[in-house]
Amino acid sequence: MAMSRTVSAVPKGKKLSRISRTATPAGPIRIGELSDFVGYSLKRAQLRIFDDFIRCAATLQLTPAQFSVLMLVEINPGRNQTEIASTLGILRPNFVTLLDDLEGRGLCLRSRSNSDRRSHILTLTEKGRGVLARARKLIRARHEARLSELLGEENRQLLLTMLGKIAREF
Repeated sequence: MAMSRTVSAVPKGKKLSRISRTATPAGPIRIGELSDFVGYSLKRAQLRIFDDFIRCAATLQLTPAQFSVLMLVEINPGRNQTEIASTLGILRPNFVTLLDDLEGRGLCLRSRSNSDRRSHILTLTEKGRGVLARARKLIRARHEARLSELLGEENRQLLLTMLGKIAREF
């Protein structure tokens, strides 16, 4: 099923400048067959899903990437930051910045590895475990519940299966 073949050129809540109003024809931008490309549709869906996630986790000030890091650190104690970053596909400089923020907020700790002094082992703090537990509840109760309602549980599971296949095999 193809997405709508038009997209608003102006994000919600934004106003056009005087120059933009005169340079842009009225109406939404036509995207034609672009909506038939899986990558385009995935990116559009990802942007909407991330926006909803961020709204759901706003009280905890967690991004999807931060949430993912906390989840992996919790279930993979003793793993180093390179392994976690690689698993999530986060580039090293971006991951260091993300960890600086999480560590600065007291949610996780980096400590030198005993076996490789160049490596840092990641652990959650008690505060980090508490924030992660609250985040899980919020995300399940709001964000994931909305997705399940929108798709239906069977289609949600099918989508997860298809996305997993793309991630593993493409």
